[in-house]
Amino acid sequence: MAGNGLPNLGRVTLTDLIPSEGLPSDSYKLAVSTLSQSLAQHSAAIIQLPARDGALLRSCLESVRCYFHQKPSYPSADIIDTNDPSQWCKTSGYYANPQLWQETYDFRPGLTPPEPNNEMEFPPAGLVDIFSLLGKAARDVLDAISFYLNLRSSPFTEILDNVPLRNREISSSVLSVCCHARPSFQGAQHHNMTTQEDGQLVMFSDHEHPVDKSLLCVVKSDKAGLQVRDFHGHWVLVDGDLGPQEAIVYTGLALYQATAGYINPALHRIEISNLQGNMFGRCSLAFKLMPKSMTSLNCSEMRAAGHGVEAQFQLPVPVDDFMQRSHPADQLFNRHNFPTFNFPTSHEGSMKPLMRRRKNNSRCKPLPPSKRLRLEAQRVLKERVQDIADKKGIKLRFCTLKECESHIHALDSPCGNTRMEIGWPAGVPFVHPHDLPNKAKIGFLETYEPGWTATHDMELSLIEPGQPSQHDAH
Repeated sequence: MAGNGLPNLGRVTLTDLIPSEGLPSDSYKLAVSTLSQSLAQHSAAIIQLPARDGALLRSCLESVRCYFHQKPSYPSADIIDTNDPSQWCKTSGYYANPQLWQETYDFRPGLTPPEPNNEMEFPPAGLVDIFSLLGKAARDVLDAISFYLNLRSSPFTEILDNVPLRNREISSSVLSVCCHARPSFQGAQHHNMTTQEDGQLVMFSDHEHPVDKSLLCVVKSDKAGLQVRDFHGHWVLVDGDLGPQEAIVYTGLALYQATAGYINPALHRIEISNLQGNMFGRCSLAFKLMPKSMTSLNCSEMRAAGHGVEAQFQLPVPVDDFMQRSHPADQLFNRHNFPTFNFPTSHEGSMKPLMRRRKNNSRCKPLPPSKRLRLEAQRVLKERVQDIADKKGIKLRFCTLKECESHIHALDSPCGNTRMEIGWPAGVPFVHPHDLPNKAKIGFLETYEPGWTATHDMELSLIEPGQPSQHDAH
């Protein structure tokens, strides 16, 4: 990991993520919780494949090194990557991007790559086996995320490729084998291709925000260098201590859209300063689980599970349009008006209570004491629930007032499921203590809010509108 004091990425064994009939096992629940917490903090996690798969990954990476090493130094014009968004599901074979000092071979089942200059092309060995191996891993991870979000089993089946592919079908998912910074590749000048930051040579600057448009991406490389930006805004080296059968999985834009923004996509870049004197560069295998082009991304499953869906996610989006559209990172990550998959630290509290207190501090007509008491109890309860969820690695979605009125008395509701998961006391309202009498609210605040007294409500009424209180500062 990068030396920024952050905890390591979550490590989960792939066999623990494979679901089985009946109630979930303790190992499955622990693996799902570890995976989700790691995705929340870093948008990435480490998955441990079965030990027998380590040899297959290693031999395929060796084949990839030999494949790119025998490529010519100067790419011809017909194999230059044009970054045409309309070709997102049609790429196949070898192409190069001189500006990024990157070479790629895309393996897409059902699509035969063209042979350059009518010459026989021999692709890297083992791609069929690796495609199957990493593809299965990606689907298991996706199902685990669905379980964590309280969605039904395999909710994304309709937008994924058939397994196996039907006759004459072309895979939307792709296995991209890449080579970065091969010394013999002289497609562009070194200083035009990279950016120097904090003594590191990186393939993208901190302001370009490269984001995959896949649902998930599973990556295995022969050398460390993949950095992902965490929810603190720090760039973290995520593949610095991988074992032979371990790989990195990170989330993409399509999953962000399909989950109504609950799962943030990973911002990533490649750091190449450790490749000096290496004759092969940095080689990697990246399986990208993609939605089918003739389907739509919609949030019906999220809505059915009781999750709030913001206006920008209400309408279905055709996959082909989504893949060809630009998605500025500032619009994706600088919004605070929708629930996110991030877990704020315990001293920061929840974003929504902060916004509510700021709104209450504005110069307006003072609220009656009973309403202020209810709002204060609601804020404290919400923060305590968030603290418990952070420690247990549980994703929360807070209800609106109208939703909560029906959820509290329902037998099966998002409130009830989450209350059971975090061990919340029976009979205590989960998000909105609006049905508690004032005495119970005061008792709750005296228990959970240090410094609260029964006379505090009277003190609040003496505070002028717009003047912050001691609990706002808290």
